[in-house]
Amino acid sequence: MRLEVFRTLIWNSPEAIAAGQLAEKMEIPANTLSFHLKELTNAGLVFSRREGRSILYAVQPTTVRELVTFFVGHCCQGRPELCQPESDNCC
Repeated sequence: MRLEVFRTLIWNSPEAIAAGQLAEKMEIPANTLSFHLKELTNAGLVFSRREGRSILYAVQPTTVRELVTFFVGHCCQGRPELCQPESDNCC
């Protein structure tokens, strides 16, 4: 579920999205979403900001870029082709 939350935020990037809208879009309870957003924020992958009565969430682009660089450089043995999806329909 946490990966789905992160993926939805990536797809919405660079725009931030209100937690309520995100919960509706994902069709999950607000308290479940809140738990996952808190963990993603603690990991530095997501940030939030208050706008009026809403809290907006978005991905932290610098951290995401560093994570992708790490995966490609270390987990793929320095060979980016090993990290490519098997089809163009991925993600």
